[in-house]
Parts: sequence; structure tokens; C-alpha cells
Amino acid sequence: MERTLIVACGALTRELRVVLSQLSALDHSVVEYLPANLHNRPDEIPGRVRAAIDSHPDVDRVLVGYADCGTGGLLDAALVGTGAHRLPGSHCYELFAGERVFHELHEAELGTFYLTDFLAKHFDALVWQGLGLDRHPQLLPMYFGNYRRVVLLSQTHDPAVVSAAVDAAQRLGLEFEHVHVGLDNFASAVEVRLELSARI
Repeated sequence: MERTLIVACGALTRELRVVLSQLSALDHSVVEYLPANLHNRPDEIPGRVRAAIDSHPDVDRVLVGYADCGTGGLLDAALVGTGAHRLPGSHCYELFAGERVFHELHEAELGTFYLTDFLAKHFDALVWQGLGLDRHPQLLPMYFGNYRRVVLLSQTHDPAVVSAAVDAAQRLGLEFEHVHVGLDNFASAVEVRLELSARI
């Protein structure tokens, strides 16, 4: 039985567990989640991912549960020679929504701040406190002055997630829009990349 290593963003924990639970071939897998707040320091993502991969030399294939995520191609460079494949796209918003839907949303309003279920539920810790707005609220116009709306790209039908996203939009002083995208696009991306991944 092949042993698979999955190194993933902690913001994808619930979604990956749902998808992986449906893939019986991954019964012998090792999953390592890295802290979600690395997105506030994307320059650290490539090194952390590569270190996690290098610490498991005995696996047969590696899936990296990140898109580019603000690394500017550095994550791809860090994966050279590992046989690992990351998830497609620039970020998890595109992953969840799918390329067509995301680009339609993006073109309709460039000044959009996107939320996933995870980010909506952890908005205070990852965004409000993560950007220091709890200590320096005067920075709000600097960070969000060019934004016009918040779009929740929801994976579940959870009223608590929608409520949290509405609250986030109100705190940022932005309009709110909700688009339910589910997990189909994400699940397809995971399955395709798993098929491509193999140790060199």
C-alpha cells in the first residue's frame, strides 16, 4: 500500500478531512497541517512546506495542500525535485469557487475581500488581530480603503458562518455578498493532484 504525505494549510483542515474520508486509497496517509496564520507571512510558507516534506523521506507521494497563496512562485520553486504537486490556482478562494466563478466575481468588483468558512469563523484572530486592527483601528482605511465589498464563498450551509461573515463586513464597513460554492471544485483539485504526485 502506497504511503501518502499531505502537507496542508491549517485553514483547509475541515475541508480536506471531508474529501480524504471519501478516498479509501489514502488509508495509509500522513497529514501534517501548518498554521493558518502563515498566510500573514507568505514568505515563510515555502520553507515550512519543504521542511515538512523532507522530514518524511519514506512516503511514496506528496500532495501539498496550498495554492500559490501569495508566495509569488516561491512555493513551486521549493517543490522542485520532490515529486510533490500543490493545489492549482493562486489561492483557496479560486480553489473553492472554481476558476470561472472566481474570475467573474473578480472582474465584477476588483475591490473584493473574500472569506471562506474558516476565515469567516476566525476573522477576529486572523484578520482583525492578525493585522493589528484591535490595537490600531486607525489602520483600517490603509488596509481596506480600496475595498468595496466582502464576498463569502461558503463551503457549507451554516447560518453561523454567514452571520460571522456579515459581522466581518460590517466591521470593515463594506457591502456583503454570499456565494455558496460547496466542495466539488476543491475535491476535484485534490483528486487530480494526488494522481499526479509521486516521489522522484
